[in-house]
Amino acid sequence: MAAISVSRFTVSSLAFNRPSTQKPTKSFAKNVLPKPRRNRIDIMLIKASTTSKSTERRTANYHPNLWDDDFIRSLQNSYESPFYAERAETMINEVKEIFNALSTPNSSLLQRLSMVDSVERLGIDRHFQKEIKEALDHVYRHWNEKSFNADLNTIALALKILRLHRYGVSSGVLENFKEKDGQFLSSYTHSKQEIRSILNLFCASLIAFPEEKVMDEAKVFASIYLKQAMPKIDDANLVQEIKLNLEYGWHTNMPRLEARNYIDIYGTNTSWMTCMNNKKILDLAKLDFNMVQSMQQRELQVLSRWWMESNVPQLDFIRKRYVEFYFWVAGGCIEQKYSAFRIGFAKICSLAIIMDDIYDTYGTLKELKLFTNTIKRWDPFAIDCLPEYMKVVFMDFYEMMNDLAQEATKTQGRDTIDYARKVWEIFLDSFMKEAEWISIGHIPTFEEYLENGKISAGGILILQPLLTLDALLPNKLLLKTNFPSRFMDILAVTFRLSNDINSFKVEAARGEKASCVVCYMRDNPRSTEEEALDYLNSLKEKLLKELTWEYLNSDDIPACSKDHTISISRGFQLFYRERDGFTNSMKDTRDHIMKILVQNVPL
Repeated sequence: MAAISVSRFTVSSLAFNRPSTQKPTKSFAKNVLPKPRRNRIDIMLIKASTTSKSTERRTANYHPNLWDDDFIRSLQNSYESPFYAERAETMINEVKEIFNALSTPNSSLLQRLSMVDSVERLGIDRHFQKEIKEALDHVYRHWNEKSFNADLNTIALALKILRLHRYGVSSGVLENFKEKDGQFLSSYTHSKQEIRSILNLFCASLIAFPEEKVMDEAKVFASIYLKQAMPKIDDANLVQEIKLNLEYGWHTNMPRLEARNYIDIYGTNTSWMTCMNNKKILDLAKLDFNMVQSMQQRELQVLSRWWMESNVPQLDFIRKRYVEFYFWVAGGCIEQKYSAFRIGFAKICSLAIIMDDIYDTYGTLKELKLFTNTIKRWDPFAIDCLPEYMKVVFMDFYEMMNDLAQEATKTQGRDTIDYARKVWEIFLDSFMKEAEWISIGHIPTFEEYLENGKISAGGILILQPLLTLDALLPNKLLLKTNFPSRFMDILAVTFRLSNDINSFKVEAARGEKASCVVCYMRDNPRSTEEEALDYLNSLKEKLLKELTWEYLNSDDIPACSKDHTISISRGFQLFYRERDGFTNSMKDTRDHIMKILVQNVPL
């Protein structure tokens, strides 16, 4: 049976079409056109247009918005008051003293690593960047010494943490813990110390690069060991910690969700609290979580007002998911200074999914061509040719792009709207191609479908919110960040694979026949659906390793841009871990949102 090798996805084959460097005749940010007035007649026309029976339209019967806007506005969290800020500052200094106490020669490498691991898993590491760097520099110096001969627990923890901090460490060190037959050493006593070592080995194996056989072997060994050990463990907290790591891994977890889960685990683990006097760390983690949540609730209320002041809520065929999209970005980005990034990302995704609904189901092919051309003209006075529901979407899109362009100018010091516009044109062209396929029932080749599908998956839309971060991106680097970048190419393909693997049946039922699964089976007529899914899951796993390499590889792309992009990737994989968690957000997605954005941590 023929199969497309992952090695075929080269930079040239994965790269998006690079936007033209020719400057448009109008600069959007500098020549903002007046906004046409909206009135009650517009809304009446929207309702008439969306309920008209004159045109036969497909709908997907999406479930309604789960988050009542009155409920969003009612959220009141007092943890942004100066009292809590002062209290947190005092606690931060106390934890810094713990770091300092571990910087003496008497402290072991494992103690230093455990301290770093604790503050990172609890989501408070941003307060201790200097202390973390000093601790890891010390560990790395020992790592490079020929006489370095640590135990498995120390080596595994160091391998994971040093890699995630972009230190050059080889997984070959794990070969020292294998027997002659190639199996990993283990007494199978299932002592807590041994279990902890194997758990850290499993976590380290998830930060794997391509062609690292020993990491694959470590993952298989550790996962089997831990599953067999769990029934014999009498520590409920350790069992829960193992379950969380086996269930979510690294690529399918959000830092914010991980922090909330570990607060619960550590909060009831008295042995952990006794060790290294870590109650102070836990108390800070709880307070910090609530303070960040308070800020996020305030931003969510800003988004709610934006949503209600727009006309798109009047459309009855769309997915209304602005809360889910805010949760997606807020699950990894918590720095107060990046408010524009979080809000801008949620707005972009909210409108992108509406456009997805228009192109995939509701719009006619004639309407879609008009809409695509109107977006490219970028003129709000040229929308008379559009049906009323498209006029509404265009104007909200136009206003949002203008707002984000102004935010980006504050950071970049120049107009970057040309790049953002070109990205959206490429994005909507990919939607247009899929709509044409749907209209004629065309099933493309797997390669043809994936080339287009990696764009329509939406990863390229991360660019514009990234411009609001405090990283200056010159024109040359701006191009490298999004278009020829291997990092973004791989990310986009993993988006498409995860989407299709978990939603192809639902989409086929509403007329969207082309998917990675169907196109692979078209190219390989003898393959079964199960074989196609096995291949696609295997391909995704290989690409996620490449993504890890590109993420941690040092280059001239600012680290904060990469960090927030990989956080978006991890959130996407979480949403699509079992289903399309955006379309169907009534289950685990809703529970995660409640846990992160609504419910306080008891102090």
